[in-house]
Amino acid sequence: MRQRLFIFPILLLILLWCSCRKDFQYDISSGNLEFSKDTVYLDTVFTNIGSSTYSLKVYNRSNNDIQIPNVRLAQGSNSSYRLNVDGVAGKEFENVPLMAKDSLFIFIETTFDLSALNQNEFLYTDAILFDEGPKQQEVQLVTLIKDAIFLYPAENADGTKETLLLGLDKDGNEIRIEGFLLTDEQLSFSNEKPYVIYGYAGVASEKTLSIAAGSRVHFHKDSGILIGDGASLSVNGTLSVDTLLLENEVIFEGDRLEPEFSTVPGQWGSVWLAPGSINNTINHLTIRNSSVGLLVEGNSDLNPPKLSISNSQIYNSLAINIWARSSSINGENLVLGNAGNGSLVCENGGNYSFSHSTIANYWSNGFRTGAALQISNNDLYGDTSASGQDLTASFINCIIDGNTFLELSLNSNETNSFDFSFTNCLIKFKDTNNQFDSDPLYDFDNDTYYSNVFLNEDTDFLNTAKNNFRLGNSSSAIGKADQATAILVPLDIQGTDRTSEPDIGAYEFIVVEQN
Repeated sequence: MRQRLFIFPILLLILLWCSCRKDFQYDISSGNLEFSKDTVYLDTVFTNIGSSTYSLKVYNRSNNDIQIPNVRLAQGSNSSYRLNVDGVAGKEFENVPLMAKDSLFIFIETTFDLSALNQNEFLYTDAILFDEGPKQQEVQLVTLIKDAIFLYPAENADGTKETLLLGLDKDGNEIRIEGFLLTDEQLSFSNEKPYVIYGYAGVASEKTLSIAAGSRVHFHKDSGILIGDGASLSVNGTLSVDTLLLENEVIFEGDRLEPEFSTVPGQWGSVWLAPGSINNTINHLTIRNSSVGLLVEGNSDLNPPKLSISNSQIYNSLAINIWARSSSINGENLVLGNAGNGSLVCENGGNYSFSHSTIANYWSNGFRTGAALQISNNDLYGDTSASGQDLTASFINCIIDGNTFLELSLNSNETNSFDFSFTNCLIKFKDTNNQFDSDPLYDFDNDTYYSNVFLNEDTDFLNTAKNNFRLGNSSSAIGKADQATAILVPLDIQGTDRTSEPDIGAYEFIVVEQN
């Protein structure tokens, strides 16, 4: 009896398996496949840099299991596209099964060498062919390939990459970073082709890196520009007609051109104005998606200042947009937008002057601890054992705003001077717990520090999520700027006249359709 009870389940399993099993006989595809797209557009890539992976879904809507005799690229083995069909890589596939009412994925990538064509841009096309003859179906593939000037470290004999010496640590060991010195022929960037930089491009003493209006500079992961001791940076962008295209703006960003990377912070390193660099000037520059947009170190007593920057915007930095350490900066018509920590950090002393600047941090990619504007004569984020430095900072006709309650942070020691002032500024500082009531640095009625300050009023920016800090119709910044300062900066960041009834911040209000 026990044996019968044991045998019965086995027989039942065999019968069930037999009833479910098919002989896997397939009909030949009749040319009735359906596709998720009739054309796959792979976004713009640089020559010899691989694209992202794109997908195509192929559907069998019929009631029969089918077999596709072949799936291939029209250009065959010569194609610069690559396919992966149901987990198998290649450029041609035979007898691809597709069950009834089912689908399969095809993944597509490309890498294309533009050098042989002598063109700056090339629209590269191919097609995926399904079957052949009268039953053949196809899906087009399209991508734009851009030529570029590639700058990168040399490879040493042992296989390591060329490095730049940054100095010595406390134990006397060399501190190095992967990078290279630009040659004299490489020190003038033009707008003829974009530049793609790997590692840190260094500028040697008594040399100047000059960047022409309309230039586009792209940085690979952990890459940037290093302006060394005695060297200078000159960014010479000009006003653009198209506020979206920014045709005359100089733009620094990552080297991934696909739309999904357009707002990803931390794609590259920083523009590093190292201690000892001098006479750095920036006009009409956009920096986006870096780790630290501008790192400005040393030379706090320079006259003219270490950095003069105007008509520029820096946003979507993983940490800080402008990080100044014991340095000197003169800034006007600046937009320092969203960042993972601070929009502007001036620490360990220095001399700073900002007018008609919008410092606004509406970071939404995670928790943010730092205020939009942080000023200190101590070392906040660097060497915390270092002694403080004297600090002077002036803000006139500036907006300090963001999506936290306290967007101004002031930190002073008792040893070094801490001389700061805000004139005709909008400041967001909602001390809901009254924790700063007894701190004289936040006495907004003290006209030594604060003159004509507008506290916690509505800035009404057009679209903070997209770093669009133009003023809306109900902005409290309208008409409240100090006119004497406005006359010294007569045009806003977009070239609008501000000499009559000027507005606070980098943008003069114009009537626009809100979005």
